[in-house]
Amino acid sequence: MQSYAFIFPGQGSQHPGMGRELAENFKIAAQSFEEADDALGYALSRLCFEGPEEDLKLTANTQPAILAASVAAWRVLKSESPLTPRFLAGHSLGEYSALVASGALSFADAIKTVRARGSYMQEAVPVGVGTMAAILGVEPDLLREFCEEAAQGEVVSPANYNSPGQIVIAGHTGAVGRVIEIAKARGFRKAMLLPVSAPFHCALMKPAAERLAGVLQGVQVGPLAAPVVSNVEAAPNADPARVKGLLVEQVCSPVLWDASVQHMVAAGVTRFVEIGPGKVLAGLVKRIDKEALSFNVQDSAGVKALAGGEL
Repeated sequence: MQSYAFIFPGQGSQHPGMGRELAENFKIAAQSFEEADDALGYALSRLCFEGPEEDLKLTANTQPAILAASVAAWRVLKSESPLTPRFLAGHSLGEYSALVASGALSFADAIKTVRARGSYMQEAVPVGVGTMAAILGVEPDLLREFCEEAAQGEVVSPANYNSPGQIVIAGHTGAVGRVIEIAKARGFRKAMLLPVSAPFHCALMKPAAERLAGVLQGVQVGPLAAPVVSNVEAAPNADPARVKGLLVEQVCSPVLWDASVQHMVAAGVTRFVEIGPGKVLAGLVKRIDKEALSFNVQDSAGVKALAGGEL
C-alpha cells in the first residue's frame, strides 16, 4: 500500500496565470479565489491570473497569491480524488497551505495572516540592507563555519536547507557577499545572490516575527486531520496548541526541508504530491531521496492524472 504526503510550495513559485486554468474548469477553484478576494478586500484573483509580474513579486502579494492558488488546487484534488495524505508539509509560506489542508486554519484566516506576514517581512529590513544567496555543494557544518567567519558583527546564517548540496543563506548584504567570497576561495564556485526583496528566515526577521505573533493571537486553530511536518523541527505536529508558536518561530528559523522530507520517507511515505504553482519541491524531493516518487498538481491535467491513479 502506498503512503502519500501532500507538500505545498513557498515563494519563488509565483507566475502570472497561476490558478487561472483550474478556476476556469472547476467551480470549487473559482470559489476559492472569490473567497480570497472577499477576505482581503481586493482582487487578488486578478493579480494571480493576469499579473503584472512586478506586482506579483512583491512579497506582500506573493504570499497570499501562492496560498490562494495552492488551496484552490488542493480543494479541486480533494473533490476529484480519494487520496488521503499521511503527512502534510510546506516550504516556508507553504506551511500555511498545509495547515489549511489539515483543517487547523481557516482559509480566510490564513490568507489574511500571510498578507500581513509578507508585509511585516518586507518592512523588517530596508531594501538593500539584507539579501539571500544559494551556496551549492558545501556541507552544512562547513557552511556554518563560513558564516561565522564572514559575519564580522553582522548577521548571516543558513536560511533554507533545501536538499543535499543546496543551502540558501540570509543576512546583511555585506556578510552574505563575504560568505560567497569565502566559498569561492575554497573552491565552491556555485555561490550566487538570489533576486529576493528581503533576507528571510534569519535573525533580521525578528521584528516581523513579533508583529506576526500579534496577528496570530486573534486566529482560531482547529484540530489537525493529518500531522503537519513543521519547518522549524522537521517533525510532525498534530497539536493545535503548538501551531501558532511554530509559525512565529519559523520566521527567523531556517527551513529544514531536507530533513522534513527525510523524516517523511523514514516514516514510510513513498509518494509526494506537490500541490500548487511550480514544481520546485517535486524537484527537491528527487534530490533528497531518489526512490521517492513525486508529482505536481497545479492544473486540470495534474488533477486528472492523479485522480486516475498515475501516482
